[in-house]
Amino acid sequence: MRGGTNLGRVRGLGSAKEGTHHWWNQRLTAGSNLVLMLWLILSIALLPAYDFATVSAWMGSAWAAIPMALLIVSVFYHFRLGLQVVIEDYAHAETRVVLMVLLNFFVIGLGAVALFSILKLAFVAGAVPA
Repeated sequence: MRGGTNLGRVRGLGSAKEGTHHWWNQRLTAGSNLVLMLWLILSIALLPAYDFATVSAWMGSAWAAIPMALLIVSVFYHFRLGLQVVIEDYAHAETRVVLMVLLNFFVIGLGAVALFSILKLAFVAGAVPA
């Protein structure tokens, strides 16, 4: 058996030096999510109609496509940071690496699909259908 208290066993090991950076990134993305979601709600509320032509013309504007792409990046990064904490805190050591890899693939994959959709609408809005 090991002697000493729990504090004695970990004393001198120091911190991982990652917690503050992670915490700060979560707060920054939360703030940007708040601002960008308010922009999205206000922008959609001010549209004259909600049909496909109006919304696709709105998304064709750089004033809509750029903040929307920033919203996607911010939301997915915030999502990844939050689930990383859950995995680190509650997953068993044997499955932690696998879950983190799956989380990264999931976030990158869905984020890429969302960004592609925004860019496709932004670049082909107003084009004459064949």
